[in-house]
Amino acid sequence: MRWHAELAWLGDTIATDVLLEATGERFTAVTSGVAAPPDAVRLNGLTLPGLANAHSHAFHRALRGRVQTGTGTFWTWREQMYAVASRLTPDSYFDLARAVYGEMALAGIACVGEFHYLHHAPDGSPYDEPNAMGEALIAAASDAGIRITLLDTCYLTGAIGEPLKGPQLRFGDGDAGNWERRVSALHALVGKNGRSHARVGAAIHSVRAVPREQMSAVASWARHHEAPLHLHLSEQPAENASCQEAYGLTPTELLFEAGALGALTVAVHATHLTDTDIGLLGASMTGVCMCPTTERDLADGIGPARALQAAGSPLSLGSDQHAVIDLFEEARGMELNERLRTRQRGHWTSGELLCAATSNGHFALGWPEAGRLEPGAYADLVTVSLDSVRLAGAARESAAESVVFAATSADVDHVVVSGREIVRAGRHQLIPDLPTALAAAITEATRAED
Repeated sequence: MRWHAELAWLGDTIATDVLLEATGERFTAVTSGVAAPPDAVRLNGLTLPGLANAHSHAFHRALRGRVQTGTGTFWTWREQMYAVASRLTPDSYFDLARAVYGEMALAGIACVGEFHYLHHAPDGSPYDEPNAMGEALIAAASDAGIRITLLDTCYLTGAIGEPLKGPQLRFGDGDAGNWERRVSALHALVGKNGRSHARVGAAIHSVRAVPREQMSAVASWARHHEAPLHLHLSEQPAENASCQEAYGLTPTELLFEAGALGALTVAVHATHLTDTDIGLLGASMTGVCMCPTTERDLADGIGPARALQAAGSPLSLGSDQHAVIDLFEEARGMELNERLRTRQRGHWTSGELLCAATSNGHFALGWPEAGRLEPGAYADLVTVSLDSVRLAGAARESAAESVVFAATSADVDHVVVSGREIVRAGRHQLIPDLPTALAAAITEATRAED
């Protein structure tokens, strides 16, 4: 397969007339300054590597527009989230996730990290197939045409020292040993069945949800399997206060003590940190996934992203609760948040922000061979049209800046994932009537609410 890009971002420069060639799932050649061969697909606009959404809760998409009224905090929002979580079955979760991942594909996302903890039936009892919910997510990603890292999440307590209750019951495996046995079976099954679009990683939900004595087992499983380990970190001041009260440590210090930090670990949010926390994360090369649209929607606060990168933490991006699904908005949101916090401009270049949305995100999800337009990398690409009212007049030499600071997901015209065309002329090729599918799935997930 061959594509000819009018403009392409090659990591450090904008190149013109770029021929991209692939065999199977990988690029075999990337050549700039050449005329378009007759058989090449023409890509008009700026072509980027496929984007990576490093943090997703697919079922949160059903909350969009339903939790935006009135007042409250993260904790009141959480009760509405639990209500949706309590209704899903493997079948309805497949339908919802398939449509949500389709929306991601339309936004140029080639790979998603699904932070998955809806493991069991609503009363906490296992399904006949213990990984039925995880299998539904993996199948949904396949149908939507994107890759997935299923971050199977250990979630054992409702708060520090408190049992799971109500909607939380379906999250729990009892202890880390039971979690390990279940996720090991899923890991082996995905590998055995040769589902090349899927990989299985691990997650510690938070210091609220995994007791101190159980964290090390989750971290050890991830190290043994050389799998990514993700965790929510210091999203709320109340979490920090309860951790200090229970353990005399910040959440970062507790996770460091448990051996959970390191180059294959990604801390999500990392909003309310001490200088010591930032030093521990950076020195261990723990990645940090920022989710600006969620952090502002939930009134979480602005995390110290620039200080974390300076300390040694690679930055990636996620859409988390999917208030919007738009990695361009997440990228510029990280920069604009920092401008608000410091009252200074220009903390990252457009190239650095694109790296957070592409190569850094793929690495965070355990796909280091993705996120670049170069031979040997996965043949993922997203072409952003420069003809919309938002991008009209964009100069070739500053096309990356125009896209990062003005484009939206609506400007995505063409998407290829692992050598397969998923979006053409802004339309999903595998789910033709995606808005109808998404509306039906959300209606089903929220039916009892209405």
